[in-house]
Amino acid sequence: QSYCHRLQHDMYFLTSNSRLNEQVVDKIILQLNRVYPQILTNTEAEKFRNPKASLHTRLSDLIKHLQKKGDRHCQEFYRALQINAEQLYNDLPSRKILKTTDSTEIDTDKEKCILNDRGPVFFLACFSVAAGFALFWYCCHSDTKVIGRARRILGFSPIIIGRHVRNICMLYLEDIPRN
Repeated sequence: QSYCHRLQHDMYFLTSNSRLNEQVVDKIILQLNRVYPQILTNTEAEKFRNPKASLHTRLSDLIKHLQKKGDRHCQEFYRALQINAEQLYNDLPSRKILKTTDSTEIDTDKEKCILNDRGPVFFLACFSVAAGFALFWYCCHSDTKVIGRARRILGFSPIIIGRHVRNICMLYLEDIPRN
């Protein structure tokens, strides 16, 4: 959907119920006047900042003027609106339509619920079962194959547990077959 069509769709929302105050409209007009290339010339900016006309009339005329100029000008209006009135920009009807039609956007609240629905107790239970199984397997198979496997694992783990600890464990594993 082009920015001109979006602006036409949002025009009633922006001009109704005094959603934009004088200061915000002036900031938007000044920003459109200062953007390179200028969206509004100096005379156009003065015309839309005229305090003698009502805010509703000035804003309606500004939106119609930007729609006549083209899509780039309407896009810059949205950018100025986002910078100067972000909450209003997020509440625009066209933004709500874009959010609901965008299927690639992930609903973080739903994703958070899906990832955390089991909780820490489930993690601790799974970890305890795995640790218990590993301990049971180690104790039931007390032959020299287990010690050889342990020696291989400890031999490759100086980064994980440190060299000094590894050396002590290796000495202990070497002493076990002698006893």
